[in-house]
Amino acid sequence: MSAVAIKGWCPGALRPMQSGDGLVVRIRPHGGRLEAAQATGIAELAARHGNGLIDLTSRANLQIRGVSDESYPPLIDGLAGLGLLDSDSDTEAQRNVLVTPFWTAGDDTPSLAAELERVLAGALLDLPTKFGFAIDDGNVRVLAGASADVRIERARGGALLVRADGAQFGRSVTRQEAVQVALTLTEWFAAFGGANGERRRMAAHLASGATLPDSLRGDAEPVARSADPVPGLYPVGAIVGVAFGQMPHQMLSQLAASAQAVRMTPWRMMLAEGMHEMPRGSDLVTEADDPALRVIACSGAPRCGEAHADTRTLASVLARHIPAGARLHVSGCAKGCAHSGSADVTLVASGEGFDLIRRGTTRDVPVMRGLSGSYLVANPTALTGGH
Repeated sequence: MSAVAIKGWCPGALRPMQSGDGLVVRIRPHGGRLEAAQATGIAELAARHGNGLIDLTSRANLQIRGVSDESYPPLIDGLAGLGLLDSDSDTEAQRNVLVTPFWTAGDDTPSLAAELERVLAGALLDLPTKFGFAIDDGNVRVLAGASADVRIERARGGALLVRADGAQFGRSVTRQEAVQVALTLTEWFAAFGGANGERRRMAAHLASGATLPDSLRGDAEPVARSADPVPGLYPVGAIVGVAFGQMPHQMLSQLAASAQAVRMTPWRMMLAEGMHEMPRGSDLVTEADDPALRVIACSGAPRCGEAHADTRTLASVLARHIPAGARLHVSGCAKGCAHSGSADVTLVASGEGFDLIRRGTTRDVPVMRGLSGSYLVANPTALTGGH
C-alpha cells in the first residue's frame, strides 16, 4: 500500500482529503449506481474504519468521513473488494461522470456511461480537477443545473447530441459516435487553452471568447430542462433525501436492504431502485416540501479545518424561514465547497461573522457583512430583505 496522498480539494478514494474529523474518502460509483451489496459494504466500512458518517456530494458521489491514517489501508482494501476502486488516482480523478438516475432497462444510458468511463481510463488528458461529464439522455434534461463541462443529451427530435456546457446548441450524433465526439470535445478544450484559464471550466472558456470548431459546434437544440426532482415515488423507484447530504451508516444499510440497487444523484438524494413505497426513517427526507430541501450547508466547523463557523446548526434553524422554491446556502468559508452555483441567499462565514449575498455565489459581493449567527436567528427576515 502506497503512502496516503493528502489533497485539500476534490478528494478521491486513492487521494483522500484531510478534514477536521479525519480523512475524507470519496467513492465514485461506476455509472452512478451501487448494487445493494456494494451499498451495504460501504456502510459497513464506514462504521468499521470511519466515524460512521457518509456524505452525499453534489457530484453524485459518497464520502466516508473520520478515517484515520491507520484505518485507511484496510478501508481501501475493502473498497477494492467491492469493485469500487480505479487503477490509479489519476484515472479516478478523471472519471467525473454524472448519470441521470431515471433510466430504465434497455435505455442507452448505462452503456453510454460504461463506454465513457472506459475511454476516459485510457485517455491521456490534462484536465482541471473539477472538469466533468453528464449523461442526461432522457426526454427532459434533469442534470441541466448540475456541474458538467461536456454533456450527452437528447435533441428535440429524439436523437442524441453532444454539447459543450455554455453552448446553446450541440452536435447531433449517433449512439456509436457519442462518446468519441465527447472525447474530441474534451481534447479540444485541453488543447486550446481551456485548462489554463482562471476558472478552468468549459462554460467560462467559451464565455471568454473561445470558439468551437465547426465539427463540434452543431445546431441541435436540446430537449427542455426539468425542475430538480424532489423526494417521492417514480417509475424506477423511490427518491429520498438526506438533510445537509450527510447520513449515519445505518441509513444506507437500511435502504440497501429494501432496494435492488441505489442510484446516486447530484441533489444529495438517492434513488432506491425498484421500491414502490417510500422508505421510513427519522433521518430521511421523504416529503417534497421538507424545509431541509431548501438549504445547502458544507460540513462547517469543527468538521472542516477551513470553516469559520458551525454551518449546519445555523442552517437547520434558518431553513423554515426560506420560502418554498428558494434556496439558502451556508458556507463555512469562501470556497463554497458544498455548492458552486448561485442561490437565492448565500451566507459565507469569515473571521468577522457571516457575509450575506442575495441571488449570487460565495464569490459575489455581499449586501451585508459581519453578521453574527445570533443576529440572523433573531432577524431571519434579513435573509430575503424583509423588515
